[in-house]
Amino acid sequence: MAGLTGASVLELARGSSVLGANDARPNPEPSSPHTGMSHEGMGVVGATVPDDRYDPRVFLTHFDYGRLESLPGGGTRRSWEIVAIDREIEIAPGVFFPAWTYNGQVPGPTLRCTEGDLLRVDFINAGSHPHTIHFHGQHPPEMDGFEPIVRPGERFVYEFEAKPFGMHLYHCHTPPLKRHLHKGLYGVFIVDPPEGRPPANEMVMVMNAFDTNFDGENEVYAVNTVAFCYNHIPIDIPVRQPCRVYVANFTEFDLINSFHLHAAMFRVLRTGTTLESGELTDTLMMCQGERHILEFELEHPGLHMFHAHQSEFAELGWMGFFRGLERMA
Repeated sequence: MAGLTGASVLELARGSSVLGANDARPNPEPSSPHTGMSHEGMGVVGATVPDDRYDPRVFLTHFDYGRLESLPGGGTRRSWEIVAIDREIEIAPGVFFPAWTYNGQVPGPTLRCTEGDLLRVDFINAGSHPHTIHFHGQHPPEMDGFEPIVRPGERFVYEFEAKPFGMHLYHCHTPPLKRHLHKGLYGVFIVDPPEGRPPANEMVMVMNAFDTNFDGENEVYAVNTVAFCYNHIPIDIPVRQPCRVYVANFTEFDLINSFHLHAAMFRVLRTGTTLESGELTDTLMMCQGERHILEFELEHPGLHMFHAHQSEFAELGWMGFFRGLERMA
């Protein structure tokens, strides 16, 4: 915690909550008989109030399928409008960050389609700096998003076929890249296989971090932008039912990030470009731009912590809980 700026913004405080002090919060882990310590105090002081553009609890399970059109002769086109906007966002209670956003949020909206769809993205730059959208996956080079540079007040239409199926990303590719990525211009782009995937409780987790004093080192870490977002407001999921997490790493200034799950293990579908999992583990290390699909079932009810397995990241905001329930309300 020594790396925090100001008046120790991310303090360890009992009874506090990222999203509201009166919201439901997990019971603390039993105190150690040797140290008297528990995770009850791991959190932040005060509350971050979701606004009308971004709520990390809504973002978790919201997929934007675009505007659907049937094409002459068969086929489907999905269309989106994405606008680059300069906007201040709250990343922890009382900690505001001058972000560059897609549609006013960080991460940008999760775009979702099916392999073979024709995609049309109308990009409008309403920000103060030049920007682009670079899509991961396969497409013509002229649609790749490293050029043309879209200057403030200009627009560009990206149009290409969605392929291959998998979990992909989109982000600004305007130099200097580290500044445009760190400032928030990124999002998840999911292409479903034509036959779909087996039913599951699905959610998106984007690992990110913020350099609040612009010294090239991060002071706040998170999944889906708000520090400790799912720590005191755990994610409720039914036990013994399939869960699918689309996890991506967009952390700047650190070479790697990671995902670790307590009391359970997950199957990894690397980049999501396969329907068969390659390994069973409880910890996954990822460089920037890596993304994978994690599939698991919670065997037991109760709290299952998840966090980065870099202790510094976890203590500065990248920590949360799944709450396994016998039956959902």
